[in-house]
Amino acid sequence: MRKSARALDRIDLRILAALQADGRITNAALAERIGLSPSPCLERVRRLEQTGFIRRYTAEIDLSPVTRTVTVFAEVTLASHAQADFARFEAALAAEPAVVEAHCVGGGIDYVLRIVARDIADYHETSERLLASAPEVANLTSYVAIRRVKADSGLPLDRLADPEA
Repeated sequence: MRKSARALDRIDLRILAALQADGRITNAALAERIGLSPSPCLERVRRLEQTGFIRRYTAEIDLSPVTRTVTVFAEVTLASHAQADFARFEAALAAEPAVVEAHCVGGGIDYVLRIVARDIADYHETSERLLASAPEVANLTSYVAIRRVKADSGLPLDRLADPEA
């Protein structure tokens, strides 16, 4: 059972913000930062995990010391908007490990993808596999990232939370 966003209180939001900034923080350090004793802090973290507010813990990886990569953003438009076409294309995306992020969007296109490849040739092979496995694609437009200007800094919890929480 998932909690509604209204069920988050200020302490929950502070816990989420602290874990978002440092997923490896110990429970004792987290409790101290939040102003709780360790046992209630751990209970809250477990509740946030069980209710789905915390989906997973992860590490940010930097491969630049050992290899070069290329990040490509791709816009995809499908030939039709039949649900079966969306499902087939999304299955092709799920099977492609180079596609690290995908969003179905509204507007003039249907999807925005973030693809990380070894180089442009590897990206080309990835896009060819996607096109071959998903004939419903009408258009795929690629944008090669030159440099990252802003990294993922997590959700802006203080701006998104219910002000009455």
